[in-house]
Amino acid sequence: MMTDHGPSTSATEATHRRAEELDALDAILPFDRRDQLAALLTDEDVATLKHLAGEGMGKNTLRALASDLGYLEAWCRLATGAPLPWPAPEALLLKFVAHHLWDPAKRAEDPTHGMPADVEAGMRAERLLRASGPHAPGTVRRRLTTWSILTRWRGMTGDFGAPSLKSALRLAVKASSRPRQRKSKKAVTVDVLVELLNACAGDRLVDRRDRALLLTAFAAGGRRRSEVAALRVEDLTDEEPVRADPADKNSPPLPCLSIRLGRTKTTTADDDAHVLLIGRPVSALKHWLAEAAIQEGPVFRRIDQWGNLDRRALTPQSVNLILKRRCRQAGLDAEKFSAHGLRSGYLTEAANRGIPLPEAMQQSLHKSVTQAASYYNNAERKNGRAARLIV
Repeated sequence: MMTDHGPSTSATEATHRRAEELDALDAILPFDRRDQLAALLTDEDVATLKHLAGEGMGKNTLRALASDLGYLEAWCRLATGAPLPWPAPEALLLKFVAHHLWDPAKRAEDPTHGMPADVEAGMRAERLLRASGPHAPGTVRRRLTTWSILTRWRGMTGDFGAPSLKSALRLAVKASSRPRQRKSKKAVTVDVLVELLNACAGDRLVDRRDRALLLTAFAAGGRRRSEVAALRVEDLTDEEPVRADPADKNSPPLPCLSIRLGRTKTTTADDDAHVLLIGRPVSALKHWLAEAAIQEGPVFRRIDQWGNLDRRALTPQSVNLILKRRCRQAGLDAEKFSAHGLRSGYLTEAANRGIPLPEAMQQSLHKSVTQAASYYNNAERKNGRAARLIV
């Protein structure tokens, strides 16, 4: 007589096998989610990700695809009781929109409007759903785009361009009336950065890491948290020292380091994108690497509660959590800051100091002049006379 002891042995073995295959993508996929993704993804999903990695798809793009794919697989199983079909029928795409973009006013009247309660509970139990209201339209569109991309990579076509889907998206966005949220309510300008650095002024290994991380992320042009997490020793190159004042040959020399970023959100690997780090950030970064005895691999790594250094890199989320923890220690409102504040703070600080926009963009690697100029326009308005007619 057989007794049901939970998941079948074959299913468990398949999950373990997928986990081992995902381990082969160690430098690409988020380590802390590897086991979860192994349980959510199918063998075909893992094969697709490995193929995309072999095709040279960017690490950040591949991470996003894997994360979105895991979300889609989990949602589909809970919403339909079946794995994600390839290609997805039009009705399933419309169901996805209805479950994620809904009218809060209608939901107050009708609890069945939007994502069903059992599906929502299941997604929260998997730690895949955190939003309490409708999703951001950009998130829904991104996941639909991921779905479409992976469908094409499997040699299939879907109904992602169907008029009904476009109409549903347009109406759902209008109904949800979700206000656009800024990535970081407040910019991490130099005055804020100084407070954060004071909060990690100790001699513990974690303090040295956080100082180097904050200084590097800011001074390197306001690097994205994914870029900070992905930084490796092999990406760092010592350059000839430079003068503190380029116009004065007698000014003291400062250490200089080149950081190769490769493929970023706004560049490609062929661009060989790099930025320079000069002065104090270089010293802090080298001090951290020396103290941690890191000679290769990830630059910024996990440190456990006992102060032991891990071989694994920080995740992008960890970079955000580090900044928020240091905000709290500095007596700042952590809810008002995020890792993106380092990026907006860099451009805001550059604008306040009168640095020309093109020069700042060389370091921040913004491709959109409009987006970068928004920080400059805001600074000019605050420093200008138009808002000071009556003071």
